[in-house]
Amino acid sequence: MFIGRERELETLNKLYSSNQFEFMVIYGRRRVGKTALINEFIKDKNAIYFMGVESNARQNLENLSRSIFEYRTGIETEGSFASFQAALEYVFRLSEKERLILTIDEYPYVARSEKSLASTLQLLIDKYKDNSKLMLILCGSSMSYMEDQVLAYKAPLYGRRTAQMKIVPFDFEEACRYFENFSDEEKALIYGIVGGTPQYLLQMSDKLSVEDNIKNTFLNPTSALFEEPENLLKQEVREPALYNAILTAIATGSTRMSEISGKVGEETNVCSAYVKNLVVLGIIRKEMPYGEKESRKAIYAIEDNLFRFWYRFVPENNSIIARGAADLAYKRIEPNLPDYMGKVFEEICKQYLWKQLLSGKCPVQFSSLGRWWGNDPKEKRQTEIDILAEQDKDTALFGECKWTNEKVDLGVLETLVGRSELFPYEKKHFYLFAKSGFTKGCIDMAKEMGNVVLVSYGEMISGK
Repeated sequence: MFIGRERELETLNKLYSSNQFEFMVIYGRRRVGKTALINEFIKDKNAIYFMGVESNARQNLENLSRSIFEYRTGIETEGSFASFQAALEYVFRLSEKERLILTIDEYPYVARSEKSLASTLQLLIDKYKDNSKLMLILCGSSMSYMEDQVLAYKAPLYGRRTAQMKIVPFDFEEACRYFENFSDEEKALIYGIVGGTPQYLLQMSDKLSVEDNIKNTFLNPTSALFEEPENLLKQEVREPALYNAILTAIATGSTRMSEISGKVGEETNVCSAYVKNLVVLGIIRKEMPYGEKESRKAIYAIEDNLFRFWYRFVPENNSIIARGAADLAYKRIEPNLPDYMGKVFEEICKQYLWKQLLSGKCPVQFSSLGRWWGNDPKEKRQTEIDILAEQDKDTALFGECKWTNEKVDLGVLETLVGRSELFPYEKKHFYLFAKSGFTKGCIDMAKEMGNVVLVSYGEMISGK
């Protein structure tokens, strides 16, 4: 089942239709759907598809040769080209007569086994590009390798690519397309649990309850997802133990560097190096109060929902899960889900505002949005605003998100308006987002003020 990626397919097809040499670099985290996208794109085209393996150069050359021979003859053939240069040059020559796609998937595996591969590709591209009808696709899951060894200025292939595409997880709206039978609330919960990574979404069944999905995956030692975060971490880092401890600390509420180091029992400078690596890998993100580029108030959050859910709930229940007590583990997790979903709902609301902006329906023309936190001199305490987005020095949007079963009342609006007074904007627009709607008092005040938009979760998911 292939869902979404319409924009990515349109980009690939546009390049393909040029009928001249094209070099596309596709990269992104593991499980995000890069290979599925490529297979969907090439399924009705003349294409040679080769996936690198974590082995030696000879094994990869034999596999590449087999893919080329199979394309030419239609049957699996033993034998091998003498070298990568001979194999690739054969493909470049083929492409002088016909439009042809060559995909090297998991390129980092091949390039690490054959150190001269990038230089060989550079040589052949420069030699054949003017007369070639080849569409070359290099794809990789090792983000650091693709960025440093393929896309970077000092890389041999720099300046040869005609396009690049970073594949990211689906947003909430796209993720919902996987599930027809879930209720609106269940869709949000599932997104909060596994995020928008296609491979993880496919592990969820909309014929089961959210509870049963959690039990079947995160609380089941034999499931594909049970060890997924740790396994992915082992593929990217050499010392997973401290990384695991750091992620668990962040997931359970230690978000500042000093708190993280205290929780894991390591010096701050040691933790800082590990945290930076996790940021580079895209597993966690560094957040600043909106509008501040560098701040001592920086905090860290887990970027991917599956990692966030797993590290929040699985390690502390590991002993119970290992004994097959999924029901007991879930009973411990369930009371914490509403609080856990608060941040997930904030992200869904931000995605909604971006779509409103792009469709011309947002009263504030912002270029970025984020969360703000800092000191309130009047109240003499720390405070925060869920969403803040600036159009210019005079105009801004303030938002509050509430994932609760109670209707949002007038007090929430008044609090948001009060917090907005910490900023000097003359024109202020307010958005309240609510899982369960709004009280009459809140609705009446919003109408009276005229610069307030009330958005219920049901309206968001129905696309109104």
